[in-house]
Amino acid sequence: MSPHSLGGGLLQLLRPEPVTVPALRRAIDDLLPDLAVQGLRLAVRDDRADGPVVELEEGERRVRVPLHDLAEDMTDARVPSTPEGIAAALSTWVDSRPVPDATAADCGVAVLDWTDRTETAVGWQVVVRRGALALPWTPSPGADPGAVDRIRTAATERAGAVGGVLRVEGLVALWSHPEVPLLASAALAAPEQLLARIATAGLDVPDLHVVVTPRSPVACASSGVAARLAGESGEPCLRLPWRQLTRLRWI
Repeated sequence: MSPHSLGGGLLQLLRPEPVTVPALRRAIDDLLPDLAVQGLRLAVRDDRADGPVVELEEGERRVRVPLHDLAEDMTDARVPSTPEGIAAALSTWVDSRPVPDATAADCGVAVLDWTDRTETAVGWQVVVRRGALALPWTPSPGADPGAVDRIRTAATERAGAVGGVLRVEGLVALWSHPEVPLLASAALAAPEQLLARIATAGLDVPDLHVVVTPRSPVACASSGVAARLAGESGEPCLRLPWRQLTRLRWI
């Protein structure tokens, strides 16, 4: 085997097999009954300019993507071009659709997330869980301000019931969510409830602080210990006094 043919073989192994539009369309046709949920409309339509286009409609939200673009995105993400690989990626794509106002009102919960890409401040965000994902809700342009307030209030009330796992390691209490990391901070929407759990677990600190890194376990400790944790963290985080949690703004 010549060096040239060997190099070509290696490149062929490294280059992902592309997801094609016909394969993607077959996957959508096969999965339509499974992907359809109450209130969600999914269809493929032929467009003169863009070719076949997949459309998702749910409540006031609408997503419209040419199959060519979606196939390219899957190829770039190294999605296996097998029917099983495409089906799994397609299901995840559908689950990632925007959250309608009515869904946020029915099952949204409050969590802490970064307010922008600088990752220097956190705020409260309503999210809706879909499987292993927690999708952010943004009020629609036509949403009534009073309705937005009611959705956020209800999401805050639900957050305390999300659940999680408490682990005390020395002078630090760690609260995590076993399935969706972003949901760990939901417990901070009911701070007194979490504080009682921490005290019951044996860590009684009068001036508790919290170290927040969205999508990571929440660390609770005294001011000095929390400052050390934040300083030693290898990722962006924010240290907050317990009393400041309820004062954070909504994103």
